Amino acid sequence: MLPGSQVPGYTTGATASLGGDKPIASEITFSIPLDFNGSDGVFFAPFGVQNEATLKSNWPGPAFRGSSLPAERSVRPDGFNATWKISYYGRDYPQQWTSRGGNERFNVQSVTNSRFGANFLSILDAYRYVERSIKYGVLFLVLVFTTFFLFEVTARQKIHPFQYLMVGAALCLFYLLLLSISEFIGFSWAYLIAAVASTILITWYCRFFLGGGVRTLMIGAGLAGIYTFLYITLRQQDYALLMGAIALFIVLAVVMYVTRKVDWYARDAM
Repeated sequence: MLPGSQVPGYTTGATASLGGDKPIASEITFSIPLDFNGSDGVFFAPFGVQNEATLKSNWPGPAFRGSSLPAERSVRPDGFNATWKISYYGRDYPQQWTSRGGNERFNVQSVTNSRFGANFLSILDAYRYVERSIKYGVLFLVLVFTTFFLFEVTARQKIHPFQYLMVGAALCLFYLLLLSISEFIGFSWAYLIAAVASTILITWYCRFFLGGGVRTLMIGAGLAGIYTFLYITLRQQDYALLMGAIALFIVLAVVMYVTRKVDWYARDAM
């Protein structure tokens, strides 16, 4: 095997001879062992007339990409198997040509467009979970502030914007606690500690301007429910977006139901 690519436009690669300069008259079997470290995917180009590639890996999260999907595939928690069967009719360059300058269709773009293979999706670790939880930060703030808004509308409980600001700061502090604690212990325990600390702080603060009693308990129970929902959503790789959309729909439906008989003009006149 010699360094250098024979494909125009590709500056890196390796080339191996398959039996000299004479045309290949019969099938040749060969194998090339390669070790990949730090690769984000493996792709093949269909240079043959009939191309068949089988990929086996212990990576649990493949994303099949390219011009063709596998004809057969099996994805399991301990890895995946995939087999592609592709004809040369699925590409944009010929099998051979006679022009001295080569065929203008055989270039980097045409070869890249014909590739097929799989990317290795990143496994969710503590940092990935924190990143995903931050993406749901707006949803989290909407759920909590909606609860306070309903208190103002239904119970005529005045809440000052500064109190909204303090509660929002406590909610934002949850993510900082989650990130810092998860660097030393597992994500689940870090989430539990940060959620409990944030819930206790906000519930204690609301006790003074909500008057304590049932309203304060409702805030504490609501925060516990929201944190639980967020944790379950983060654990769902495939249904996280669906669960978030359903949660927003339910919140909107609850707000519309609770405020359906509110006379907003009368409230503005007060």
